[in-house]
Amino acid sequence: MIARVAKLCSAACLAALLSLSASAVTRAADAESAASAGVVTLRSAYPLDETVARLKADIAKKGIVFFAAIDQSQLAAGAHIDLRPSTLLVFGNPALGSLFITANPVAGLDWPVRLLVFEDATGTVWTAYSDFAWIARRHHIENRGDAFSTAAGVIASITASVAAK
Repeated sequence: MIARVAKLCSAACLAALLSLSASAVTRAADAESAASAGVVTLRSAYPLDETVARLKADIAKKGIVFFAAIDQSQLAAGAHIDLRPSTLLVFGNPALGSLFITANPVAGLDWPVRLLVFEDATGTVWTAYSDFAWIARRHHIENRGDAFSTAAGVIASITASVAAK
């Protein structure tokens, strides 16, 4: 009798642990999904420096204002931190970006556009930027659909200039 009770308790404990473990896995997957929500990534066909140069050339060709290229790995090195190559490009069209800020001043957190170029642990180079539909939802901007579509088309065109086939 005691052996049967012990087996039942063991089975109940195992079921509870499995349930908690599944719950933890679900929470971890949800956290990963939330972290990547609103981020568009695209693999580059080129090394990092060439990717940055090509992107800057395409931005200039389109007549878009280029504000800065921030070498994050160089900044990290200055703080004695080892960081894989990572450069943040900041650019935009004031006539377009201002439309979002006039709809909601807090949208200025996402303008001008930021495009990250980074190298992962395998040496693959990626571009990453905030999805414009996500930005619209984030700032509750509902009356600038055409402008957001234009911005999304422009960033897609810029990143296509380095896209791996």
